[in-house]
Amino acid sequence: MKYIQFATIAVAVGIFISIPAPLHAQFVLSDIYDFNCETGGCDPYDFGQLTLGTNGNLYGTTIGGGTGHGSIFMVAPDGTGYQEWDFDGPSLGDGPAAGLTLAEDGNFYGTTTSGGSFGYGTLFRFNPVTTTITVLHHFTGMADGGSPNVAPVEPKISDGYLYGFAAGQFVPYRVNMAKGTFKSYAGQNFTSTAPLVAASDGYFYGTNNNGGANADGAIFRMTLKGAITTRYSFTGGTDGEYPQGPLVLAGDGLLYGTTSAGGQNGNGALFNLAPSSKKVKPLYSFTALNGSGVNNDGATPLAGLVAAGDGNLYGTTSLGGTNAVGTAFRIATGGGSFASLASFTGNPGFFGTEATATLMENTDGSFYAVTKNMGENSAGYLYKLAYNFLNITWCCNRWLVLDQPVTVLGQNLEGAVSVTIGGAAAQFQPGSSTYLTAEVPSGAIDGPIMVTLATGLQVSSETAHIAPKIINLDPSSGPVGTQVAIVGGGFTGATKVTFGGVKATTFTVVTPALIQAIVPTGAKSGKVDVVTPDGTAASKQTFTVN
Repeated sequence: MKYIQFATIAVAVGIFISIPAPLHAQFVLSDIYDFNCETGGCDPYDFGQLTLGTNGNLYGTTIGGGTGHGSIFMVAPDGTGYQEWDFDGPSLGDGPAAGLTLAEDGNFYGTTTSGGSFGYGTLFRFNPVTTTITVLHHFTGMADGGSPNVAPVEPKISDGYLYGFAAGQFVPYRVNMAKGTFKSYAGQNFTSTAPLVAASDGYFYGTNNNGGANADGAIFRMTLKGAITTRYSFTGGTDGEYPQGPLVLAGDGLLYGTTSAGGQNGNGALFNLAPSSKKVKPLYSFTALNGSGVNNDGATPLAGLVAAGDGNLYGTTSLGGTNAVGTAFRIATGGGSFASLASFTGNPGFFGTEATATLMENTDGSFYAVTKNMGENSAGYLYKLAYNFLNITWCCNRWLVLDQPVTVLGQNLEGAVSVTIGGAAAQFQPGSSTYLTAEVPSGAIDGPIMVTLATGLQVSSETAHIAPKIINLDPSSGPVGTQVAIVGGGFTGATKVTFGGVKATTFTVVTPALIQAIVPTGAKSGKVDVVTPDGTAASKQTFTVN
């Protein structure tokens, strides 16, 4: 692909973008791969986010192409090595209209919206080593809802299950990854196009694009047993209206999202929500459009945001910008500075509108996403927003737990000489140039994962959160007034300790792995709980009050 060098950026011929100054890094927007219905999968789902594999390749799904029933695809970040695995309709499903989830077991999971034994779609597992697709559930269109349009996700602390929902009446479900057993819960009367996200309080959160008390959309919360409650109803004012994209958990512990309408100018807004709150905080309203649909910052963000390794949030709009067909933008967490980074051109055969899929940050320092219908073949394309900020990330759960292995994804990791998690040295085992595994150390606190390479280069991730875990009580019995050593990890910032449900009035966080607490008056025999900003841990042991 030919590139032209401008004063501050290089761009591909035919895909010129405008990038306002000043910027702290060079942003380059380029077309990486064009889908083709004649020779492979095509039309990637409008809201389907890409997923990074442990081999360093990008994975996603297409609705059409292949055998005509859609496909799973893999492609290298430079657009080479494209491969696909096709669905067949009756047995595997038809139209995988969602992205994929890479789970702790190393497999990808996703859904199809139709096909299968009953015509209402399937829930499937894809093994990237054997490249086999295995159906775990055929949706019936009855109690299980049917026609799922998002991939299931793992909870805050992996429990061996994936959780998701089917379209229609929004029927929540869970599936056991090892056994493939499926359970659905009572349906809800609303729709959603965005996958769930697990927050620090242990609940799942999602967006409902047309419900809520005002029919302007809402944020909902879901328990592990499928119980749904509305946390916030949008008003269509400065808070926004009609959220379409998923929420994202940022390093500050807050949930961030977009609305496709509303805001001060009716063109959409950005917001955050604390899991403990029932009210969103408006962060930014996209500006008014002129008569040609043009503005400086974009309009109608249909995609969600991505929390990047540099501590900022990145996203796209589907309209507005200098060419009226959308932009890429950045905003600081907490509602800090906003910058429009690039404007799509709308040129046929290159970058057009329909930037509706949430960006994925790769460890090469770039963001990747797909669009439907556009590209040289009008069958969709995969694009890259280069940032040149090397980083690492981890799979698959966003919370880290003491003594559990973490798969760290990055570049040139075969040369790693040390790994720290939240400032504490971690034992690790190199896997390949694109991944390694590390154990969460007892001294870890909330902070980035950092890898030092043999070259001396240090690369880090976004903030990782350490979930509290209790592994021992010493002693495990005693009268009121006994000092008990609570041993484990993730205790930094602990706000509460209870014995059998009774709050301890005296406790000290000695280290991230040790709390000394006094058995309080009125304490009852039972579990010991520790509450931190990252959640609650319960002891497996029973403390006996005697």
